[in-house]
Amino acid sequence: MTDCALVTGASSGIGKAIAAKLLAAGWEVYGVGRTFPEDPVFQQDRFHAVQLDLLDDSARSAFLNTLPKASLKLLINNAGAAWYGPHETISAAHLECMCRTNLELPMKLCSALLRPLRDNKGTILNIASVTALSASPHGAAYGALKAGLLQFSRTLFEENRKAGLRVMTILPDMTDTGLYRNADFTASREPGCSLSPEQVADAVLYMLNQPEGSLITELTLRPQYHRIVRKKNAV
Repeated sequence: MTDCALVTGASSGIGKAIAAKLLAAGWEVYGVGRTFPEDPVFQQDRFHAVQLDLLDDSARSAFLNTLPKASLKLLINNAGAAWYGPHETISAAHLECMCRTNLELPMKLCSALLRPLRDNKGTILNIASVTALSASPHGAAYGALKAGLLQFSRTLFEENRKAGLRVMTILPDMTDTGLYRNADFTASREPGCSLSPEQVADAVLYMLNQPEGSLITELTLRPQYHRIVRKKNAV
């Protein structure tokens, strides 16, 4: 029986890169996203593209009922949403979307799948952010939610470590994905100023491949240089 993984936010960016690495390592992957472009990664036999709005509680519950629980060994909470700027400029609707996507959703997925993952001595890996570790000007809400996810991960591990469940968190710095589409800044395009999704995915696989009986509970991944530039079309 092939080990099964559930990856959220799998249609692009870090989630897509993680799915590709897992498939190459022999996993069966259920990847969830709102839309899936034409891509060889999504056409592999062991990849199941699940087009779904995970914030829809009834649709999410219906999907989770179809997962093969007996072989479920890995949950990767990767889906994220971010809006940036001084906190008073972030709308209530955007705050709600960030709260639900970055913290509420991982908590709900963990709650729904904790028992089979624990029974299978599986792994939960949450994608947080380096902004969880310090003040994050122009990203106060996003940083606070990722800090909450980090604390949730720490406590979930302590609650379940005796049962053999592994709970890990990776905290990437600026990565070349669409997460910053709602920001007026981005990382410099000079080499070494941002991570690639594949670099984050490699770090995830490194964490997953630790010998049995040990684990990396938290890993911070940063580019060598910190160079931020304002987008040319920013107002």
